[in-house]
Amino acid sequence: MPAENLVVSDAETVDAVVVGAGHNGLVAANMLADRGWSVRVLEASDGPGGAVRTEEITAPGFRSDLGSAFYPMGVVSPAFRALDLTSHGLEWRHAPAPLAHVLPDDRGVLLSRDVDVTAASLDRFAPGDGDAWRRLADEWQRLRDPLLAAFLGPFPPVRDAARVLRMLGGPDALRLARRMLLPATRFGEEEFAGEGARVLVAGNALHTDLGVNQTASTAFGWLLAMLAQDVGFPVPAGGARGITDALVGRLALRGGTVECHRPVTRVLVERGRAVGVVDAAGGLVRARRAVLADVPAPVLFGDLVGTEHLPTRMVDDLARFQYDDAILKVDWALSSPIPWTAPEPREAGTVHLGGDVAGLVDFGADLAAGRMPREPFMLLGQMTLADPLRSPPGTESVWAYTHLPHRRAHTETELAEQVARMVAGIERHAPGFGERVVARAVSGPGDLEARNPSLVRGALMAGTAQLHQMLVFRPTPGLGRPDTPVERLFLAGATAHPAGAVHGTPGANAARAALARGGRLGALYGAGIRAGQRLVYGADVREVGRERAGR
Repeated sequence: MPAENLVVSDAETVDAVVVGAGHNGLVAANMLADRGWSVRVLEASDGPGGAVRTEEITAPGFRSDLGSAFYPMGVVSPAFRALDLTSHGLEWRHAPAPLAHVLPDDRGVLLSRDVDVTAASLDRFAPGDGDAWRRLADEWQRLRDPLLAAFLGPFPPVRDAARVLRMLGGPDALRLARRMLLPATRFGEEEFAGEGARVLVAGNALHTDLGVNQTASTAFGWLLAMLAQDVGFPVPAGGARGITDALVGRLALRGGTVECHRPVTRVLVERGRAVGVVDAAGGLVRARRAVLADVPAPVLFGDLVGTEHLPTRMVDDLARFQYDDAILKVDWALSSPIPWTAPEPREAGTVHLGGDVAGLVDFGADLAAGRMPREPFMLLGQMTLADPLRSPPGTESVWAYTHLPHRRAHTETELAEQVARMVAGIERHAPGFGERVVARAVSGPGDLEARNPSLVRGALMAGTAQLHQMLVFRPTPGLGRPDTPVERLFLAGATAHPAGAVHGTPGANAARAALARGGRLGALYGAGIRAGQRLVYGADVREVGRERAGR
């Protein structure tokens, strides 16, 4: 019987099962529910949200975001805007300024939502850099809509890339493409004379796992810097969970359900098609139309699906999947705000600490070599400064994280030494910081993964942002789409295009693919996808799945 004509039935049957209640899974579930599908979301941990959760892990009354914290991509996300989350309780708040970078000599540079303030800060490092920044900001305003639509949309972005080409013309479009491929260090040398502007772009590149002298680090550093200039680094009132609460509440109004403490152990595949899932207790949930997975691709295919349902080339490709850096995070409850000696970080929600450009190069080199950096670069969040709901009046809820090598284990001694280096780095620029600490919580890579199994060994980005694993190469060389070799199974997590950050695009892309496959032209859509997959894997993947399953 053809897979399209399979009839699945059981006591527990819905149109779509979503594995994982991270924000991407919840976006996908909402989009399907909007189209009238019955949807059930199954989550392994004790609450929804994945890396978008908030708890009191330091001291009572101090709210800490367990993963992500600032959301420029969320504010501009087409997926979030389409779901109108502000109508479901999400409220954005801002610190006085989005970002400051403090150099080793205690000079600070400020990135403000007021371009004149940013320009004045840059001119203190090198006169003329302020005007260079204004030119970049003006260019961003002209290009932002088609660029964001191209990045935060299905792959390939044919229509939006064509819009950019029409706006710029061929020669300038090539120049823009060259710029995006530059290492952030080279971009800074070409555009600016002073250290201030250079570290703003380079420091933002380190929000990913890209070293500042690696190809395409400019794309991420420039994007985040321009978003900070444009929309700031906003936070949800009350904590990151504001995003999750809005998504869960919206889904409930449309009849969708989220079940926590229900880990999925297997995707049920029959005749090459995903028809449901099995949980750890042996419970079965059948899916009439689709299974969507907000879990890392290696986990989905290796553990939940099984390689017998995959073409050999894809199995080989998955063995080469590269995760991004591990993360070491510390949350603090402070009795009062951090006593910075430089004025710039006193008004910034996010603070970069730990190096000038040369120091950032050294930091990346240590990680690439598998060494624990002796001078850790830190991203630090002053959450009460951005949102007074995060801690009692007069106090401050703070976190900082740094990158660690991902390819090796980290001993408790190494982690403790690195935490000590982090504290010393803050004390150098804020003497008396330690005296204000009421309580703290240290989360190493293993702790992060224990809270959220999708953060494999503490990898926040669900896979490297290096060019060899982005676009058409994400998660493996293929179509760059959420469709998988298993019919009606869609990859909805951040190991799919366009990778990490909180914007919901992988979930939205998976939902669109599921709707297209289940729609009036679904057979034609499926035939097109299979034709593309035959080009990549050299065989009809459904037939491969059936043959290998029968061996």
